[in-house]
This record gives sequence, structure tokens and C-alpha cells, in this order.
Amino acid sequence: MLRIITLNLNGIRSAWSKGVLPWTTAQNADIVCLQELKAQHADLTDEMKAPGGLHAYYHCAEKKGYSGVGLWCRKKPDAIHEGTGHTEFDAEGRYLRADFGNLSVVSLYLPSGSSSPERQAAKFRFMDIFYPQLLALAKSGRDVVICGDWNIAHQEIDLKNWKSNRKNSGFLPDERAWVGRVLSEAGWTDVYRQLHPAATDECYTWWSNRGQARAKNVGWRLD
Repeated sequence: MLRIITLNLNGIRSAWSKGVLPWTTAQNADIVCLQELKAQHADLTDEMKAPGGLHAYYHCAEKKGYSGVGLWCRKKPDAIHEGTGHTEFDAEGRYLRADFGNLSVVSLYLPSGSSSPERQAAKFRFMDIFYPQLLALAKSGRDVVICGDWNIAHQEIDLKNWKSNRKNSGFLPDERAWVGRVLSEAGWTDVYRQLHPAATDECYTWWSNRGQARAKNVGWRLD
């Protein structure tokens, strides 16, 4: 059995100081997909470059303290593919893929549009660029697992307060429709929702820092 974990770090250096390596080691994962490194290669310690004896690969953003994705692998991959081939978003460190035989595992960090209309427009550009690549991967004949922060809640059951968020980035109709196309036309599967189809599980992956959202489990399933 292959065990894959995805984890948005909100900064690898901060997560490291809080014990992410011992936690990850205890999970006994074969592959760990990381997002939001907020670090560049020069910021990484020797231990971060070989965490617990794992093979580590990072696609860092050019902008300091921003974005970035990584992969920690128990087995050394046959090949590593960095970036989508589009300069605007490759500079932000949003895509890293490892190949193991016929299996590919991708760590993805889709842009957030919540900070400004300009970033929402960038998010839509990334979605337009990435969709054909999703189609191509689905038709490649490879076994592909994409893990990461998609920054979109697909259905009403994927966030607690869906009614009040219908006009907010991450739950906009066009974003949700795009995920619907990915899961229908492009042929991908939301593995979590396939295994847990009920709305009553209230399992989320992101919570606001405001209003005790984490304690009250008022969250979103974005990952």
C-alpha cells in the first residue's frame, strides 16, 4: 500500500519549528506533497534538503516568502518535472511532479484570489492554462495522483458557511463549475469525496484565524 500525504505548511521554516518533521515521520508516508513553502533554496537547511532520510525536491517561488511547492519521497523518483511551462506561474512555484514507473504524483498550489481582483484574475488565468494539462495527464495512460491546495471548495458540503460565501473567492460559481469540468469532462476523481460522500462528516482542511473558526470547525475543504 502506498501512503501519500498532502500538507499546506504556511511556511516551511515556521512548520519546521513546530515539529512538522517528527509528525511527518510518525505518519510513515511514502510521499509527502507540500505547498506554500514561503522559502527559497538558500533558506533551506541541510536537514530540510534531506528530511528524515527522504529524497526532497522543491519548486520555490522567485518572490521571497511566497508560495512554493515540494515533494518528500521515500523512494528516489525516476524523474522530476518542475513547473507548468508558463512563465507567470512557474515564477510562483506552483507545480512539482515526481514519476515512479507509471505513477506520477503532483504537488499543486493553485493561486488564491481572495486578496484582490487582480489575484482573482490571475487565478482564472491559471485555471485556463492548467485545464488542458489536466486533460493531457488524464489521457496519458499514466496513473496520476494530484495532491495540493486547490483554493476552491467544489460543493456546498465542502464548507460550513456556504450561503454567505457564494460571492467570495474559493466558492465562486465559475470556480466551482471549473472543478465540475475537471471531475466530469476531464475524467478526474475527487478521491476524498468518493470515499466520504456524506455531507455530515464536516471534514475541512482550512480555517480562518478569526472567530475561533478552528475550534468551532467552521472551515473549508480546499485541499
